[in-house]
Amino acid sequence: MRAAEAEFQRHVPAHTANGEETDHPFVATYSKALPHNKYGEVDPAAYHLLRRALATGSYEDFERIPLGDTRKLTNPQSGLAFDPQGPDAQALAIAPAPRIDSARNSAEAVELYWMALCRDVLFTRFGDSELVAEAAVELSGLSDFRAPKQNGQVTPQTLFRGDTRGDLVGPYLSQFLLKDIPYGTLLIPQRQDTLVRPVDHMTTWGDWLEVQNGSEPEPDERDYATRRYIQTPRDLAHYVHFDALYEAYLNATLILLGQNAPADAGNPYNFSRNQIGFGTYGGPHILSLVTEVATRALKAVWFQKWYVHRRLRPEEFGGRVHQQLRGQREYPIDGEVLDSVAVKRVFEKYGSYLLPQAFPEGSPTHPSYGSGHATVAGACVTILKAWFDESHILADPVVPSTDGTALEPYTGPDADGLTVGGELNKVAANIATGRNMAGVHWRTDYTEAVRLGEEIAIGVLREAKESTLEDAVFTLSRFDGTTMTV
Repeated sequence: MRAAEAEFQRHVPAHTANGEETDHPFVATYSKALPHNKYGEVDPAAYHLLRRALATGSYEDFERIPLGDTRKLTNPQSGLAFDPQGPDAQALAIAPAPRIDSARNSAEAVELYWMALCRDVLFTRFGDSELVAEAAVELSGLSDFRAPKQNGQVTPQTLFRGDTRGDLVGPYLSQFLLKDIPYGTLLIPQRQDTLVRPVDHMTTWGDWLEVQNGSEPEPDERDYATRRYIQTPRDLAHYVHFDALYEAYLNATLILLGQNAPADAGNPYNFSRNQIGFGTYGGPHILSLVTEVATRALKAVWFQKWYVHRRLRPEEFGGRVHQQLRGQREYPIDGEVLDSVAVKRVFEKYGSYLLPQAFPEGSPTHPSYGSGHATVAGACVTILKAWFDESHILADPVVPSTDGTALEPYTGPDADGLTVGGELNKVAANIATGRNMAGVHWRTDYTEAVRLGEEIAIGVLREAKESTLEDAVFTLSRFDGTTMTV
């Protein structure tokens, strides 16, 4: 009852968008799957019907929203759902998204263009790649690029990494995306299927416009016989194209349990003389708890997506860049992205200024901010950081072999510094950033959403503690680097 009462008394925050919808109507907000004109701008009448449905919450009003083709809008009504466990979807807020006329938005867009250009560079060869070096130089020179740096500069070691503790230590990929997964009597290698013909998509205006109107292109053909460990940004994008949203964190839990990783010091059974945990504070408890937060995280971020921010997808922004650089339209876009080396490189390669997409269909049919994958990552990883001893060192770190078919020992200078907490932060960053590498999300879609997921998980942990007899204390490091106890 105390936990439920605490959630009932939670202060309801103000939900504030960035003002683009008013300042730059019909060009600066999400509109994919609605009808568009030849410049890729949404039909105003259709957008007004979307806004009306979001304002009324009426099923009939949602059914009146016109579509441009066959793809449907993804679950806008879920943002109005309530949960009997943890914070309600509307009880948490995230900061306004960067505006398209800001230098910060330009910096995030330039990073996405470089991600597209670097999709097939091996993570283990970032330090040797001229393309990666060129990306690091340009990103270092941007006026408002908020990402990890060394001595004020983006380097091959910091490129495309997350900004939490552990993200810069060791290989790019978390050990939880590489180590074998013990699943009962099975031992599952993390070799994933590949693509028969790995190519980029939506690089011509006709393809781009059809997808914005909601067409459903043929999917890429998957090669189920050729399997390898994740090696490149394209591989990571492929993983997050088909994963179950809590998949990586369930796997991490199984890996940690299989290694008998020590529990957090506050687990009530650490020092019991004659009891062990099971349904509470044991294996079955964490295996269910780590997944329970996923749907709650999704509802919270869906409220932000549809009812507050409605941020346009990166591919939609790429369409604005393309039309402006071709001299067809004039948009309120900050100049740094228009002058970007990465955008010029994309034009040289594809003949357009569109942001190349890893998926034929581009993004899903819901707004960009924040990322669903990132919110789930933040929630699930927070549960795990509370449950296990974050300082525990993971033994025998690995990286994929050059051909990706096997694992090799990681022997870098920080090989003995890969902690549970650091690698959990890293797996959250890997999964969220994999969506960026596909071209479907922005950096702040990730960095803000993991913190939203973290708040969801903290609320669930408080209720889990209050609803059991044992005197448990959860201690965890937050994504901002501070430590808290529950």
